[in-house]
Amino acid sequence: MKKHHLSFILLLLPFAVLGQDCDCASNLKWVRETFEANDAGFSYALSQKGQEAYEQHNKAYEGKAREIDDLQECMQTLENWLAFFRSGHIGIQPTQSEGPVEVSAAQSEADIRKSFADWEKLEVDVPAFLEYLNTKTTHDFEGVWASGPYEIGVKKVADAYLGFIIKADGVYWTEGQVKLRIEADGSATYFMRDHSPEHFEAAELLGNNYLTMGFIDLKRKLPALPPDPEIELHVRAMFNDAPFFDRVDANTALLRIPSFSYSEKAAIDSVVLANQELILQTPNLIIDLRNNGGGSDGSFQELLPILYTNPIRTVGVEFLSTPLNNQRMLDFAEKDEYGLDKETRKWARKSYKKLSKQPGEFVLLSEETVTETAFETVHPFPERIAILINENNGSTTEQFLLAAKQSTKVKLFGTTTAGVLDISNMHYADAPCGEFQLAYSLSRSLRIPDMAIDDKGIQPDFYIGRDIPKYKWVEFAAERLAR
Repeated sequence: MKKHHLSFILLLLPFAVLGQDCDCASNLKWVRETFEANDAGFSYALSQKGQEAYEQHNKAYEGKAREIDDLQECMQTLENWLAFFRSGHIGIQPTQSEGPVEVSAAQSEADIRKSFADWEKLEVDVPAFLEYLNTKTTHDFEGVWASGPYEIGVKKVADAYLGFIIKADGVYWTEGQVKLRIEADGSATYFMRDHSPEHFEAAELLGNNYLTMGFIDLKRKLPALPPDPEIELHVRAMFNDAPFFDRVDANTALLRIPSFSYSEKAAIDSVVLANQELILQTPNLIIDLRNNGGGSDGSFQELLPILYTNPIRTVGVEFLSTPLNNQRMLDFAEKDEYGLDKETRKWARKSYKKLSKQPGEFVLLSEETVTETAFETVHPFPERIAILINENNGSTTEQFLLAAKQSTKVKLFGTTTAGVLDISNMHYADAPCGEFQLAYSLSRSLRIPDMAIDDKGIQPDFYIGRDIPKYKWVEFAAERLAR
């Protein structure tokens, strides 16, 4: 998801040109020097890939950077340079604008409409098309679909399906313009708000009423078709941001948690505590974490007593001490904007002093390399717990899985996770000319190298292959738990 968000922001800067003192070659030099000196994963990546490969990588990108004078292209090139090291907890992001550009809103909208005036259109008699839909006896991609502010008609044309605007904002998109196309081989292209294309390997129908392609989800408005309860549960889980609790059957409960973001902690705690009595009376529990990209360790604390069977061992992390890195810890101690309590500020100041005494070294801030968490009670129910995982689970979610796997009650179902955990605690450094920020990491896990997760992921105990539709994952896990 983050990838698409970054691309969208970059598209807001199509005409930005780099200044002479901040050309792409200079920006690459700054990113390289800053990353080498401060990123906690740099030396580990270098040991894995080798100095020679790194030098060749640098030589190739130095040549590319000298030819670039467009900010957007430069930022993407810097992002690609960083990909040499790892896939997560790293990146380039635009610096947020300090204020809106003063431009006439009316003129701006007129310019936008004019820029897309020649966009491909599909001429459709909409009333006749709606009447046709209501007479169809078989159902496919054809229909009227809703997604956010858009109402999109999808009509079969030759061997393909074209999606055309019925209702939209009237600025970026107007009636009749082609919004999506599904080719005969099932591949699809969806045009974003700014008309940039997103390509997907396949578009697919979920039951009667949902059309999905990659991260794009549409709901059918016409023709009106009966819902499928199994599909509706899947859609509720995968298309919504809020955690929820439900019953699968008399012996199985379902807890869906889309994100461990700190902003979701109160909602997660509320759902868990409100349903705790029922959870502790039900033999089986499914925790659906698919597409949960992480967040804060504090957000999963209420789950640990439910799955607990024996002390949970957590391997510590060590922080790389540099002036730039240590400044963040000092900011935690001194700046009100972080909203930290008195005890946390005291810890941050103590950590800053410890880090400052060991410049250039990795420093363990805690007293122990491994900590254990124990609870007084092992609950008889749930007896069996399935956690649904996939390739979009990373960071804090993987940290939770390492804890959960230590329970004899827990099995993981699904596919291998993203592998974005070992190098963590992201920090942001402003580029010299202020056009973008370098995101890098301050800490590395003491699990390295014996139990590295990055770029490997956590494997499931029960692999769920492509032969099982995603909307049947809950059913699959429930059947296995019942055996």
